[in-house]
Amino acid sequence: MPALRTALDAFRAIADPLERYVFLRHLQRRDTSTFYRALVAKPLELMPFVYTPTVGEACERYHELPTEVNGVYITADDAGRVGAKLREHWTTKMAWLREGAGASARGVSARGTGANAGEAPVAVAVVTDGERILGLGDLGAGGMGISEGKILLYTVCAGVHPTTCLPVCLDVGTNNERLLKDPNYKGLRRERLKGEAYDALVDEFMRELRAWQPRCLVQFEDFGNANAFRILEKYRTTGPCFNDDIQGTAAITLAALLSSLRVTRGELADQKILFYGAGEAGVGIGELIAMAMEKTGMTHKQAMERCYFMDSKGLVCKSRLSGLQPHKVAFAHDVEYQPDLLSAIDAIKPTALIGVSTIGGAFNEDVVKAMAALNERPIIFPLSNPTSKAECTFEQAMRWTDGKVVFASGSPFDPVTRQRDGVKVFPAQANNAYVFPALGYAAALTGASQVTDDLFLAAAEALSKLTTDSEIDAGHLFPDMNAIRDVSVALTAEICEMIVAQGLGSAPRDVSTHAEWLAYIKAHMYDPNVTTAIPSKL
Repeated sequence: MPALRTALDAFRAIADPLERYVFLRHLQRRDTSTFYRALVAKPLELMPFVYTPTVGEACERYHELPTEVNGVYITADDAGRVGAKLREHWTTKMAWLREGAGASARGVSARGTGANAGEAPVAVAVVTDGERILGLGDLGAGGMGISEGKILLYTVCAGVHPTTCLPVCLDVGTNNERLLKDPNYKGLRRERLKGEAYDALVDEFMRELRAWQPRCLVQFEDFGNANAFRILEKYRTTGPCFNDDIQGTAAITLAALLSSLRVTRGELADQKILFYGAGEAGVGIGELIAMAMEKTGMTHKQAMERCYFMDSKGLVCKSRLSGLQPHKVAFAHDVEYQPDLLSAIDAIKPTALIGVSTIGGAFNEDVVKAMAALNERPIIFPLSNPTSKAECTFEQAMRWTDGKVVFASGSPFDPVTRQRDGVKVFPAQANNAYVFPALGYAAALTGASQVTDDLFLAAAEALSKLTTDSEIDAGHLFPDMNAIRDVSVALTAEICEMIVAQGLGSAPRDVSTHAEWLAYIKAHMYDPNVTTAIPSKL
């Protein structure tokens, strides 16, 4: 394919990561079929430049980049007409796709489908309000880059047709003074909406989206702690939705932990987990690990007491109960308060240390060596994104543990040659893309009424079993990212079956066995190498 080779050669000739991001954004608009062929062919190479870590800088500089917006902004000024704004955007998108030049350039064709704005479904919507973008904080309307980047992974990883994917940014203002003073900033130049007015806009968005596209899977992304838990609890039983920072991160981290136990030869019930950071990601991970531990025979209380949290004020414990945010209360155990991470490690003696603090370098040499002194194979996961926010690097963790660390990070790191034996060891990246595209697509395919925590638990357990022994030995806690579509087929089938078994959704006609689910999912995956019609149904 000359166009694909030309695009990859041009991409590889660019040195700067952000320029690579811009190149791919332009390719997406100019030649969408080649864009998706490239991503599907080379996910490990290209995904870091359409999503993390490069997307962090792209969101910071979103409004000065020479790129077109692919999603829809719902602003605070749209109150009362949110439904109309959504439909207008979709009508424009469908008309653009049906244009003769657009269809041929994008590898889509509307001939014979009868597709129009009313018939073309929205399978997935990724929605952010831009308040907590990765570890970078409030980036306001620049958060659109997160929704646009994340939505791509549904297509690249799970084969969701790109014309059924909707990136959304709720522009409710920003409290970022740098952005408010930036002449390039195109978002609302006002302080963030809050209280009843904020809730009313979110409620109108969810109500109108459900009325228009009742089967659409909604993924909440990078909302601030004050709203993330609240919004998830309000809408999780009213239709298919989840928060990837809370639930998706929990699933990939649990999968990493389960794979790590294949290295350490430990049992899940014997683990003590110390979290550095007590926001939505950490608490979500802790709750899912506790769910997994309960399956080993532990009580809920016993399982929760295996997870400990450090926040900015020290160890979360019962003596601090009156001043804790609600999402931390369940992890306020009856243990002695510790003011810092080293003291907490000494007191708790954890088997695993998980970083979700967005504090770069927080796992310093003393911290890592303290974990190595307690554990023959210390499990250390610096999960914060982007790379600058990682609690430690892979090279540091390897050097400070004499190559004995069992490692997974949020951002990608280069492999390291182990000094004691010269073996090249590869770091595992705990990339949510292993989980959320497959799980979200399963919800869409089955018309799931809701997305439960049980589904994330099942996805984590299934994913941990897909990694081969040879991959584990090389440091990979997850399957090869270049095989992500095969991984997604397996996970999607597993989750589809579970959704149907729990009565949360239904199977297509003539699909009942596992083999039939696998065949059905493979047959419905978007293949950018084949001209495909704009789908009139999921």
